[in-house]
Amino acid sequence: MAPTFVRTPPPWFRIVAILFLLWGVAGVYAFYSQVTIGPAALAAMGEADRRFYTALPRWFAWVYGIATWGGLLGSVALLLGRRWAGGLFAASLLAVAIQFGWVFAATDLVARKGAAATVPFPLLIFAIALWQLAVARQGIARGWLR
Repeated sequence: MAPTFVRTPPPWFRIVAILFLLWGVAGVYAFYSQVTIGPAALAAMGEADRRFYTALPRWFAWVYGIATWGGLLGSVALLLGRRWAGGLFAASLLAVAIQFGWVFAATDLVARKGAAATVPFPLLIFAIALWQLAVARQGIARGWLR
């Protein structure tokens, strides 16, 4: 049997994976906060925001969950040195695209709140999801993930 060599990732890889993990924890917290919102929090919202929230389709929570949990679990997979981090990050990226694509295409959120208030953070989320997938793919290509 031929010897198997495990390539050790550079230190930056672990640092980035930890940052992704922290980002993922924040995302899952935001997801949890949204899906468990109570009547008091709904009542505290403005009328337009309350209508927006209550009009979200049921599938939206599932997509949001895939986006956030996929990113968190992908980060754990990176830290464990597992190849399946790439698949989890790909699912997360797809879910982010579906989630924000629907929000911007099917709602009046941008018209109501303005592009400056609604577009930058989703773009940041999408960019980080792309970066997560790129890092995982690099780890796979370089043999850092098994």
